[in-house]
Amino acid sequence: MNTALGDEPPRLGALEAQVMDTLWDHGPSTIRGVIDHLPSDPAYTTIATVLTNLDRKHLVASRKEGHSTLYEARASREEHVASVMNHALDTSKDRAASILRFMDNIPETDLALLRDYLQRRDDGPQA
Repeated sequence: MNTALGDEPPRLGALEAQVMDTLWDHGPSTIRGVIDHLPSDPAYTTIATVLTNLDRKHLVASRKEGHSTLYEARASREEHVASVMNHALDTSKDRAASILRFMDNIPETDLALLRDYLQRRDDGPQA
């Protein structure tokens, strides 16, 4: 996902988010397969339209497989979330202050995860 300044990640409507969650959780799927995993029972044409919109937003890709069309997420959930977070930081007037404010509000378990990650990254590959 591109996170250049001004290149805002696409916003997801409620149904678009549910469709993306389905693709992220269950992998490539047909329109009928997406519908089967949703908590509601939307019309086939509604989900077809949502998937077309998600394709236009470059969030999903489609491919033919036999007589069916499979839709899949172009990026992982984690890549999408990171893109949204990067955009939020890019739009901040004070990136450092925003990062520090964010860090003040995350749980200790997340801080421990970050500490471990940074320690491993700083130690580099072991010979």
